[in-house]
Amino acid sequence: MSRAQAESVIKNIIREIAQECANKGQAVSETLVAFMVKAVVLDPDNEFNVDRTLTKDDVQKLIMLCVDRLLDSQSPSLDTVKMQVYFDMNYTSREDANKFTKIYNARTQSLFCSFNLLFSDVPVAVAVVNDVVGCAQQVEALESQFSARMEALKNTVQSKTAVPTAQVYPQFITLAHLWTGFQDEMVLLSVLSNILASLEPFTKIHREVLTEEVLQPYIDGLEIRTDDQRLADSSSDDDRIDGKEIDNPKIELLFHETTKNFDKLPIQYRGFCGWSLVVYDRLLIPSNPGIGVLRYKDNYYAFCDKQAAYEFSNAPESYINGVAEAAKKSPELIQLLELHTQFASITPYAQGKEPGRMIEAPVTKCDSGTQTDTHFMETNIVKSYEWNEWELRRKALKLANLRTKITHSVQTNLSNFRRDNDSQVYLPKNVETQTKRESSTNVPKPSTFVAGLRGCNSTKTTMNVVDLTLDVDQT
Repeated sequence: MSRAQAESVIKNIIREIAQECANKGQAVSETLVAFMVKAVVLDPDNEFNVDRTLTKDDVQKLIMLCVDRLLDSQSPSLDTVKMQVYFDMNYTSREDANKFTKIYNARTQSLFCSFNLLFSDVPVAVAVVNDVVGCAQQVEALESQFSARMEALKNTVQSKTAVPTAQVYPQFITLAHLWTGFQDEMVLLSVLSNILASLEPFTKIHREVLTEEVLQPYIDGLEIRTDDQRLADSSSDDDRIDGKEIDNPKIELLFHETTKNFDKLPIQYRGFCGWSLVVYDRLLIPSNPGIGVLRYKDNYYAFCDKQAAYEFSNAPESYINGVAEAAKKSPELIQLLELHTQFASITPYAQGKEPGRMIEAPVTKCDSGTQTDTHFMETNIVKSYEWNEWELRRKALKLANLRTKITHSVQTNLSNFRRDNDSQVYLPKNVETQTKRESSTNVPKPSTFVAGLRGCNSTKTTMNVVDLTLDVDQT
């Protein structure tokens, strides 16, 4: 099956799943359906044989599984995926937002209250938290600049009846820019507020399933520590990773004091400990880069403690593959841990478990074209231009001398009788010869007959040869 045919089949499956959910009273977007189809195919428990063309039974099984998952009203995992899809489709960063109106500090405080509920369900909302904090800091800076500029304007104007425009207009322009900054922050915060309002209904199942009564038996007698407290307790020199304990030559150990731009390193799994994800069955524990970061194949990994780093260094590929397997069982981890590059080509769970096969090859080629203008700017070359003043002087003298000159012509007495002469000859003709007549000779064709071979009713056989040759004239 070609790639175009496969895409057509997938689109038909997505539309059929969306229609089936709509018939049962649940409207879902095609983006969510597409993500769910991928999650069902990735789940090893479903064991789809994608090494061959999907049969009608396979398609029906895929549709049934996707519809059942999308209609599960008691699935925190589904609500988390819904929040991730909505967030990706609607989130606008500070750089991309179109901003127009004024900001109020009261709305900022209400946003922080809403994040207390959503942060545990959508860790991706850290970006929104950062934007809100950035809004607050930007507003404080704008307020300080606005107050200082207004004070300077009052000192300039005072009680004067007329003020030079050169003194006040630049200040008016600066105030206009500050006011525009307030409007920009207002629009960005409004977008974030709308996103939070739309995400809050998805947390209903989390509140119903993870009630205090359900969680209380698991936390009785335990000290609940925040991530900041845990990181502070594990940031001493004794908790740091010891490079001597790492025997893998492919791994490089990095520390804050020996690495430039250490805080900007792109830590894998969005800063969560990959070792904990595998060992504790998909448990999300934030890592502590302060104890050291391991570099393996140009990727950076941080861990919750040094023992996790030692075990990871002994078999890094095993833990990397383990995280991928965990994400296949819990598809919401794909977005959370930023594993899109690992699933650019999907390894199937075929019946024979053959490695190396893919359900879909990654697109590595595309048609492209470029064009360059022949002349970016119209040429204007003056060929008579001369930079050398001595050359200009020479040309000027030449033109001045021409004013005193005249043109002369000479002709001899007999030159008017001269003319061009031509001659012409007849070309030779083709000549042929022919003999007077044609002649030929002929000879008679000899012919004989042998008689008497059959005996002619006598006991003695007498053979006679009869000459039957005819003359040439008789033929």
